[in-house]
Amino acid sequence: MKISSCFLVRFFLLLSVFFTPSEAVDAFTGTYGINYGRIADNIPSPDKVVTLLRSAKIRNVRIYDANHSVLNAFSGTGLELVVGLPNGNLQDMSTNPNDALTWVQENVQAFLPKTKIRGIAIGNEVLGGSDQSLSEALLGAAKNIYNATKSLKLDDVVQITTAHSQAVFNNSYPPSSCVFSENVVQYMNPLLDFFSQIGSPFCLNAYPFLAYMSDPTEIDINYALFQANQGIYDNKTDLHYDNMLDAQIDAAYAALEDAGFKKMEVIVTETGWASHGDPNEEAATVSNARTYNYNLRKRLALRKGTPMRPKNMLRAYVFALFNEDLKPGPASERNFGLFLPNGSVAYNIGFSGLKSSSATSSFLSLKDIQHQGSPNSYFLVLTACAIVLLSLNS
Repeated sequence: MKISSCFLVRFFLLLSVFFTPSEAVDAFTGTYGINYGRIADNIPSPDKVVTLLRSAKIRNVRIYDANHSVLNAFSGTGLELVVGLPNGNLQDMSTNPNDALTWVQENVQAFLPKTKIRGIAIGNEVLGGSDQSLSEALLGAAKNIYNATKSLKLDDVVQITTAHSQAVFNNSYPPSSCVFSENVVQYMNPLLDFFSQIGSPFCLNAYPFLAYMSDPTEIDINYALFQANQGIYDNKTDLHYDNMLDAQIDAAYAALEDAGFKKMEVIVTETGWASHGDPNEEAATVSNARTYNYNLRKRLALRKGTPMRPKNMLRAYVFALFNEDLKPGPASERNFGLFLPNGSVAYNIGFSGLKSSSATSSFLSLKDIQHQGSPNSYFLVLTACAIVLLSLNS
């Protein structure tokens, strides 16, 4: 069988049209990711964590610092990583551009491209917190880190973000009534303006678990767990919500629209459910954690948006990979992990854990590629097709 050279030229021209790199940086492939916290003394080494993530086929990972052992372990794995600039570094990075440049050089540039660092999270849950000095430093730190990536020609590779808690909102029920709290507006608006200029999303740590725990007599736990329930109705928008996570996200969209940033995307950077808690944390059970995280995976697999933004495919990082036994606070804080320290699953939501070594291959099936939705993966498939065509022509 002969394939004309004209056909092959047209084929590769078609590839160039569909797979020209996008100008906007996107730190998230597909819809599902996980947070890899390490405030613990009994979790596996970074190398074993890589094996675990590959076994579970989780590609998107967030860490809360830029630990070099982790960055080295992720080298050459294809796993996509968002590193964190800790809150304790914000004031220095805000006032010292040279320090920001050095930080990016030592903790990001030095590991690219083998370690696929796709984003830098500037602090965590800063606005709405009790430390005003951190709120004042956040924008300056974000700008200096971004300028450092730009001077190093990494601004088209690494996305700059910061994650917010629900504390930045006021009046989040019903979702359409949500606005930013008065005490954060002076910091939030210029930050959103900057992120809008550089194409960054609004990152939200959304926990139906915490919302339910704060008002268990008024909130139906089935609504928080994606289970069958009556849901809520928003009269202003004429929208119905059958789960709390969608409502929390749309509350963020409403606040963004009120602030003048209607087009900004919301990405969930943390969500999860504790499997154990103190005596007064009755909802923190293995059964509820399994139900929430299993139904969350199903929700994300639908690859659809929320009632208010149906075209914005929901993307979320689950909290967390492991229980973290050294975290302070109530017992629930130490029990959000999907996996045990030995790498086995804490409860079954469809992951295999380290017990299945066959899943650790770096090669993905066509079904996996379609699910992940990675343009680079599609490119590999089409290139393979081209090779076949060339072989037929020989």
